[in-house]
Amino acid sequence: MTNWKIDETHSEIGFKVKHLMITNVTGYFTRFSGAIQTISDDFHDATITFEAAADSIDTKNAQRDEHLRNGEFFDASQFPTISFVSKKVKKIADEQYKLLGDLTIKGQTHPIELEVTHNGTTIDPWGQQKAGFALKGHLHRADYGLRWNSTTEAGGIVLSDEVKLNMEIQLVKAANDN
Repeated sequence: MTNWKIDETHSEIGFKVKHLMITNVTGYFTRFSGAIQTISDDFHDATITFEAAADSIDTKNAQRDEHLRNGEFFDASQFPTISFVSKKVKKIADEQYKLLGDLTIKGQTHPIELEVTHNGTTIDPWGQQKAGFALKGHLHRADYGLRWNSTTEAGGIVLSDEVKLNMEIQLVKAANDN
């Protein structure tokens, strides 16, 4: 069994939401952690757990971030953690996978499927083994109780229900594993 953890310094947990249906607003979670266990070298049998601090949301706008932390969205004081637990990893092609698991936001848990590209492994200048992955997916925020919306004067909606997920993950192999 090989143990890996997310290298937070070299990873990004990002998302995009359509605003006024004409542009995307991008945001990130800045505090998160994750653990991965594998037996194989190609990660097809990985078991993954992940957590992000809901109050670490950053969209580069303090007023919007505060709105996202409150009860109309993440309610970060009552639900401080967003979590993911893997159920299955399906190898699609050499470096392509589907990751299936349960995502919990604001106390609501739903299955989610993510597309994963394994970008390789390497040894960093300090002798640590690293592995890189790009993950993409989407969710419907209303499924997780993130239902706030508004309409424009013309009757259009302010925020899309669909949220696109984009993550760049660098793993570091645990020091006690060979």
